[in-house]
Amino acid sequence: MPAPRPVRLGVNVLASGRHDAAWKTFADPASLPTDIDAFLRIARIAERGKIDALFLADGPGGLVDEALHRPWRALDPVTLLAALSQATHHIGLVATTSTIFGHPYAVARQIASLDHISKGRAAWNIITSQTPVALAAYGLAQQGFDQEERYRRATEFVEIVTGLWDSLPGEAVVADRDRHVFVDEARLRPIAVEGRHFSARGALSAPVGPQGRPVIFQAGQSEDSKAFGARYADALFTGQRLIGPARTFYADVKALARGNGRDPDQLLVMPGLFPIVGSTEAEALRRKADLDAGLDIAFLRAELARHFALDPDDLPLDEALPYDLIAAAEPRVPIASRWPRKQILAEAVEHGWTVRQAALSNIVGGHRMIVGPPETIAADILHWLDTGAADGFNLNIDVQTSGLEDIVDAVLPLLRKAGRFRDDYTGPTLRHHLGLEPYVDPRDAAPVRRTGTGG
Repeated sequence: MPAPRPVRLGVNVLASGRHDAAWKTFADPASLPTDIDAFLRIARIAERGKIDALFLADGPGGLVDEALHRPWRALDPVTLLAALSQATHHIGLVATTSTIFGHPYAVARQIASLDHISKGRAAWNIITSQTPVALAAYGLAQQGFDQEERYRRATEFVEIVTGLWDSLPGEAVVADRDRHVFVDEARLRPIAVEGRHFSARGALSAPVGPQGRPVIFQAGQSEDSKAFGARYADALFTGQRLIGPARTFYADVKALARGNGRDPDQLLVMPGLFPIVGSTEAEALRRKADLDAGLDIAFLRAELARHFALDPDDLPLDEALPYDLIAAAEPRVPIASRWPRKQILAEAVEHGWTVRQAALSNIVGGHRMIVGPPETIAADILHWLDTGAADGFNLNIDVQTSGLEDIVDAVLPLLRKAGRFRDDYTGPTLRHHLGLEPYVDPRDAAPVRRTGTGG
C-alpha cells in the first residue's frame, strides 16, 4: 500500500491578509501595500512553519478597482520576491506574470534571475487574464483577445520562455583561461522562434539555474486552462469550492497529463483555501463575524449581482437567492463571471444560503472558506487529499500575521502528527519541496530517478 501523500502548502501573500476587512484591524493601514517589513514578517513566519512557497498573485496594468476598497498588490512580484529571498533560506517564491502583456524574453530573464538569486527557489505562475485596466495601461484595444487567441498567445509565450531557460547550459560556461574563452558558443542552445504573436532568437543571458528550470504554476480552471496546464505546468492553482467538482477537475487534469506522456504525479493540483481558525468552532465563527462586520455589504451585494447579471435590488439580503431570476439572466452573464457564478450557486444550493450569506462567502477572492478549530481545518485538508480532490492548497490568510500564526502553530502540528507534513526542509530547491523531479533538458541524458516524495 503506497504511503499517504504529503500535503503541499503555499501562502497567497497580501500584507493585510485576504479578508476584505482585514486592513481595518491595523492601526496605520495606509502603508501596507508597499511595507516591505510587513512582507518580511509574513515570509519569516511561513518559513518557520516549513511551508512550501510564498505565492504572489498579480494583476498587470494600472491601478485596479480592488484598490478602491482594500490594500492592493502595489509592488512588482519579482522585485518583491527577490528582496524576500535575501531574508529567507528555504521557502519557495512564486511570481505571477501574464502571457498577454510584455515580451517572453523579459519574463524568462526575470524568473531565471530570481532562481539564481534565491539558489533554486523560484517559480513562475502563468496567467492569461486580461482586464480593461490592464489593456488600457498597455495601450491595447479594449476588446483584447478572444479565448482561443489568448491560449495561442500563451503557448508561444511559454515556448519561448522555456526555450530560453534551456539555451545557456551550465557546461557552456567553461571559463577557459588558456583559450581565452568564458562561454563556449558551440555549447549554446539558442532559440529561433517566429510566431504569430512573438518572435525571439538567441540565448538567454542567465545560465540554466539550480532547479534545471524554475517551477511553473498555472492559474485557472477552464477547459482551455486545464489542457494548457497539463501540457506545461508543474502545479495548478485553481478555485474549487466544492469537493465533488474538485475531484472531477483533479481527475481530468491528471488524465490530460498522462495523455501528454507525463507522470500525473508530477502535476500538482493546489486549490485556494481560505481558513479562519479559532481555538473552538464558536471562537472561529466569532472571528469571522467580527471581520465581516467591517465589510461593505452593499458593495458585496453589487458584486454578487454582477456575477448573476442582475440588479442589486433583485437580491434582498436576508432572503433566499432568487434562483428563477438567476437562471433567466444566465445568457447575459459576462465571461469573467461564469466560473464564480457556477461555484457560488453550487455552494449556495448545498448550504441553503441567503443572499447575505452568499455575499459573505469570499466572492471577491473566490476561494473556498472553512471556519473552525485547528482539528477541523487539518481534517478537511487531509480529506481533500485522500479522496482525490487536491495535492495541497494555496492558503489565503484572513488577517496577517495572526491568521498565519494560527496555521503555523496550531494546524501544521496536527498535519505533522498525522505524518503528512514535513518537520523541516530536506532539500534546497522548490522542486524538492514539492516532490517534483529536477528538470533535465530532453537533449541530455536522463538522470537517475530520485526516490521519495520531497521534504
